[in-house]
Amino acid sequence: MTRASLDKQPHEVAAMFDGVAANYDLTNDVISLGLDRLWRREVAKAVGARPAQKILDLAAGTATSSLPFAATGAYVVPCDFSLGMLREGRKRYPWLPLTAGDATKLPFRDGVFDSVTISFGLRNVQDTDSALRELYRVTKPGGKVVICEFSQPTWEPFRTVYTEYLMRALPPTARAVSSNPDAYVYLAESIRAWPDQPGLAGLLQKAGWTKVAWRNLTGGVVALHRGTRPAEV
Repeated sequence: MTRASLDKQPHEVAAMFDGVAANYDLTNDVISLGLDRLWRREVAKAVGARPAQKILDLAAGTATSSLPFAATGAYVVPCDFSLGMLREGRKRYPWLPLTAGDATKLPFRDGVFDSVTISFGLRNVQDTDSALRELYRVTKPGGKVVICEFSQPTWEPFRTVYTEYLMRALPPTARAVSSNPDAYVYLAESIRAWPDQPGLAGLLQKAGWTKVAWRNLTGGVVALHRGTRPAEV
């Protein structure tokens, strides 16, 4: 599946994230009503990082999402395509090996990581299929992927309210706290265009991942997908 990132080219998406880097974490906290912290804790649990493991945190932004993995004693590599995000992250966490990388052509060898994870970033990749194949390529046999992404609420009345919030309330809220509110208009539109839970599960399976499953968080506003790269026989 090739997505044109809602008519934005990759360099345009990267520039958009460069422009919101300084206030990115604060803005996310505000527009998610603080739920982003809960979601990221669930990601950390699902990854289950252990000492000496190698973890790839793709679309890591300022690397705030990488801290729980580092705290376990794992070696975590925060990777992002936005140089602005990486510069901001390097100011805050200079001890982390922040790495610039395109999700469709990762700068890592085959079978390097015990686990790979991406939170709220897969929607921003122009070619979702290529990204899922690249994540598969750099994961060790028997390793796993954890994807946290906005999805579709499972209760129809709530889904309607949620969609109204995305398109009407989110942009003005972002305007009050973000240096680039247009980026959050894009955010709302990209969420609406994203596949539902079974749709993303199908894309994971197509890329070669097995034991694919998902768990809904906050009534399906967010879904946590998991998959395993088959062990070599």
